[in-house]
Amino acid sequence: MKKKFAAIAAAAALAITALAGCGSTNTTAESSAPAETAVSEAAPSEAAPVETASSEAASTEAAATEEASGEVAAEIPADLSGTVTMAGSTSMEKLANALAESFMAAYPGVTVTAEFTGSGAGVEAVTAGSVDIGNASRNLTDEEKANGVAENIVAIDGIAVIADTANEVAGLTADQLASIYKGEVSNWSEVGGADQPIVVVGREAGSGTRSAFEELLAIEDQCAYANELDSTGAVMAKVASTPGAIGYVSLDVLDDTVKTLAVDEVEPTVENIKGGSYALSRPFVMATNGEISEQNEAVQAIFTYLASEEGKALVEGVGLITVD
Repeated sequence: MKKKFAAIAAAAALAITALAGCGSTNTTAESSAPAETAVSEAAPSEAAPVETASSEAASTEAAATEEASGEVAAEIPADLSGTVTMAGSTSMEKLANALAESFMAAYPGVTVTAEFTGSGAGVEAVTAGSVDIGNASRNLTDEEKANGVAENIVAIDGIAVIADTANEVAGLTADQLASIYKGEVSNWSEVGGADQPIVVVGREAGSGTRSAFEELLAIEDQCAYANELDSTGAVMAKVASTPGAIGYVSLDVLDDTVKTLAVDEVEPTVENIKGGSYALSRPFVMATNGEISEQNEAVQAIFTYLASEEGKALVEGVGLITVD
C-alpha cells in the first residue's frame, strides 16, 4: 500500500522591524538650560513606544521559535541513541548529508551515515535489509511496493535541463527535448540555435533522475545518449565543459557553470514547480522496509525531524520543495 510521508505546514516567520534611531540636534553653548531639559525629558517619552513594540515582537518571535523547537523535542527523546544507515540516489546527496549533519548535532547519541549508489541500488539495499533507508529520486515501482517497501515522500525536486553557457538557445518545447534525446534532432540549428552538433548527456541506467526524466517525457528506453554518467556532479561537469552538450540534473545543484533551458517557455524554479506550470518534477523518496511505525526508534525520529519546522527549513535550505 502506498505510503506517502506528509510533512506539517510551515509556520510563518515573524519579521522584526529595526529600532528607529533617535536623532539628535547639536546645540551651541548659547542654548538655554530649559531647552536642553525639555529635549531630555521628551526623548524617553518618544522612544518608549518603539522600545516596547520591539521588545514585544522579540518576545513573540522567541516564543514561536521555542514552541517550534519544543514540538520536535517533545516527540524525540533528548538522549536518543542508535544508528541510521541510508543508501541510494546521488541526486539526494545534498539533502542526505545536510540531514545527517543537522540530526547528529541535535542528537549526538545517534550516528547517521549515507552512501550514494543510485536510486535502484538504494531500494534494493533497503529491501534486502542492509540499510535502514533507501533514497530514491523517483516514485517506487509497483514491484518494489509489492516487496513490502514503503514510499515515504519527503521533498519535491525539479529536473533542470542544462546546456553549456555559450549556447544561444533559451528554451525548448517538451517535444523538441524528447526528439533530441531520441536522436531525431541532432543539431542545435534545428531548434533555433547555432549550427552545432548536439551532445546528448544523461545518467546511467538505474538512476532515479534518468527514470523520472524519461518517464515524464514518455521516452523510456528510446534515448540515444552520447554519454551516460553515474552521478549528478559528473553530468554538470560534462555539460559545462562540452560545447553543444545538453543534460539534465536536479534543481538543487544548479550553479553558474551551466545554462538552464526553459521547457515550454517555463523556467525551472521552485515557484513554477509549486504552481504546476513546470513539467519536469519528481519526488524525493526515503523508502523503508515496512511502514515508518515499524522501524527502530532512531529511524522513526529521522522522519519526525523531517516533518518538523526545523526539517522543513532544512529541505528548503538545500533548494528543494517541502511536501504540504
